[in-house]
Amino acid sequence: MSPAEELMPEANPAAPHVVLLVEDEVLIRLATADHLREAGFKVVEAGTASEAQELIKAGLQVDLVFTDITMPGAMDGVGLCRWLQGIGATAPVMLASGVPRALESAKRDCTNVFGVAAKPYDLDHIVSRIRSILAEQS
Repeated sequence: MSPAEELMPEANPAAPHVVLLVEDEVLIRLATADHLREAGFKVVEAGTASEAQELIKAGLQVDLVFTDITMPGAMDGVGLCRWLQGIGATAPVMLASGVPRALESAKRDCTNVFGVAAKPYDLDHIVSRIRSILAEQS
């Protein structure tokens, strides 16, 4: 789903979970978004942490944020996690990185991180982990 599409999902308990996917590498983002959609999630895509921040500010309601740590711009994935914590957002965050030490450090720094994914992505593992995180939140 592009940012121009529906921002506010209907309040329907049977509606699919909304995942905000934040990934600057276009091909990775497209493949991951397609896989998540095939798994039954509603996916909103952002190419940067700042773009994700603007979507949230515009009223986007998400069930989970899946973000890469390393991205261009003034804010990276960890900065996005900290910002989400600071505004009191309740959606859990799942972080991704090709650098294992970065994942562990970010997980210690951000209390809203409930999962991590190493790059290159194992898309089935990501789907499984997202489902697990969302089930824990229910």
